Amino acid sequence: MAAIDLAILAAFIVYAVSAGIRNRRAASRNLDEYFLAGRRLPGWQAGLSMAATQFAADTPLLVTGLIATAGIFALWQLWIYALAFLLMGFVLAGGWRRAGVLTDAELTELRYGGRAAAVLRGVKAVYFGTVLNCTVLAWVLFAAVRIAEPFLLWDQWLPPALFEPVVDLVAWIGVPLTAGRPDDPAVWTATASNLVSLLALLAVVTAYSASGGLRSVVATDIVQIAVMLAGTAAFAWIVAAEVGGPWAIVEGIRERYGSGGPGGIRPDEILAFTPDRARNAAPAVLGMLGLLWLIQLNADGSGYLAQRTMACRSDRDARTAAVVFTYTQVLVRSLLWLPLGLGLLVLFPPDPALAPELLQADREASYVRGMAELLPPGLLGLMLTGMLAALASTVDTHLNWGASYWTNDIYKRFVCQAWRGVDPDDRALVRVARGANVAILAIALLVMTRLTSINQAWQTSLLMGAGMGVVLVLRWLWWRVNAWAEIAAALVSLVAAPVLMTVLGDDAQAARLLLMAVLATSGAVAAALLAPPEDRARLVAFHARVRPPGFWGPIAAAAGDAPADGARRLARGAAATGACAASVFCLLVGAGTWLTAAPAPVWFPWRSLWIAALLAAGAALVPVWRRLADAARGEAPHSRKSRFTFTTSPRLRRP
Repeated sequence: MAAIDLAILAAFIVYAVSAGIRNRRAASRNLDEYFLAGRRLPGWQAGLSMAATQFAADTPLLVTGLIATAGIFALWQLWIYALAFLLMGFVLAGGWRRAGVLTDAELTELRYGGRAAAVLRGVKAVYFGTVLNCTVLAWVLFAAVRIAEPFLLWDQWLPPALFEPVVDLVAWIGVPLTAGRPDDPAVWTATASNLVSLLALLAVVTAYSASGGLRSVVATDIVQIAVMLAGTAAFAWIVAAEVGGPWAIVEGIRERYGSGGPGGIRPDEILAFTPDRARNAAPAVLGMLGLLWLIQLNADGSGYLAQRTMACRSDRDARTAAVVFTYTQVLVRSLLWLPLGLGLLVLFPPDPALAPELLQADREASYVRGMAELLPPGLLGLMLTGMLAALASTVDTHLNWGASYWTNDIYKRFVCQAWRGVDPDDRALVRVARGANVAILAIALLVMTRLTSINQAWQTSLLMGAGMGVVLVLRWLWWRVNAWAEIAAALVSLVAAPVLMTVLGDDAQAARLLLMAVLATSGAVAAALLAPPEDRARLVAFHARVRPPGFWGPIAAAAGDAPADGARRLARGAAATGACAASVFCLLVGAGTWLTAAPAPVWFPWRSLWIAALLAAGAALVPVWRRLADAARGEAPHSRKSRFTFTTSPRLRRP
């Protein structure tokens, strides 16, 4: 790496640490200030922070591998989540804000009552805050090692007196952080270098995340997403220029892989956006893609997306956050990654003798190889900074989000209030939150050393998410859902997941996800109907506070509202969600088809007309979803009411 590359990386580190120092005093006041930035985030900042968190450094590697081995159509498994993001913004964002809770686990005891609700809250806090959170962090840290290894060469930079003890330490521990045979001394040299890189990254992230709370996380996220988008655009431009221009990329793919690409995939299958030309578009796969946004653990925004939503200063800002997030996440970054993935496939063709199971990893590695071999000094530093900052943005979010469960739902609710019978003061809670960041990080590092066993756990968590997604949405939309419905869905998922993974292998992943969704949702609905409903007074109080959309007729009437109002707001919000999603998808497919010279669908052979129609439809739908969104909130079209206001619901009386 040149001096200018290191200077760019150092500049971001200085900015990130200074963000933590600047926001430390405000974050120290109480948990709302620490975890939700005082509930005063502008919508655009919250949306870009969401996009930065999901702009993880391992995602472009994944996209590059999917394009090469399964074609562009396989990216719909990422794009379809736009429906969940927009549902959160147009239908549920206002409810999340008005609930006035700190975490989605705390919402459990607002929506439900009794011992079942308390148990459910505790289980969610442990599962989301520790099990799932640390598993995700472990994968992210593993990706950090993979990206940093070719560039951060500590064995060449540090004096032997400092570096050799690190080599001896990792060899004694016996857990390699690189590929190779354990009896090869070079493996432990690379492992020691990777460990130093990892510890340096984590030291910076922990410094600003633990000190400044969500404010510092968002501040660094915004810079990160800007750097990453600029670096990716420059990378895509250079890759296209190396091939001979954007349209030469497609010619190169057709020429090089005319008789079959990686795994036998044909050029039209690589370039296909629509299922009629895709390689694997079986009914089960299409069904899974159509419902994947709903049959997942964050279907209603639960997790760090809800955290950003609750941190917004108004309902309109919360909606803006979801829209900014979706357009940035699905449209902008995809249009940068498509020519990159295709260009790298032309510049660095896979070895024909490579085993099929190694193709995905080989294609993912081509992304880092392209950075190392093609980017000149300056741009390499920009891109590497963006990649490491993307890792940092994912790590800081998961540390902050996980610490919110540990502090608010475990320590405050159960240790202090339920066990000790006391209410801790605000500054003590912030100190616990900062300590929780470090503890979660330590657990994630331990989990990272067991990556060979995590894959099974991760697949199980995906299946469990498929079982929980529908009921998490239903709890907002239907008054009859009770705590036992969520518990039943969790129990069915827990029992069915290992069975389905045994009976249906990874090649039948779509079928087992759909089957899990049917089984768990059926169990949840049965429990909701068989178990007694929640206490009427609690439901009325929840409705009066949150004003949830959907089917709350008798509860709305008891709260003094029109019984049909919730259903009308749900219909308008769902229409806005559909119109905005259609706009994003039309613009994506239209611009992507033009950019990659992809073929039009078989049933619509006029490619130019296909592109023009999609782009026109995408633009025309923008004012449609804006009017529908305003109508769903009871506003005049394009009203700017409360755009720059901040309202906070009074905090709940703790159970």
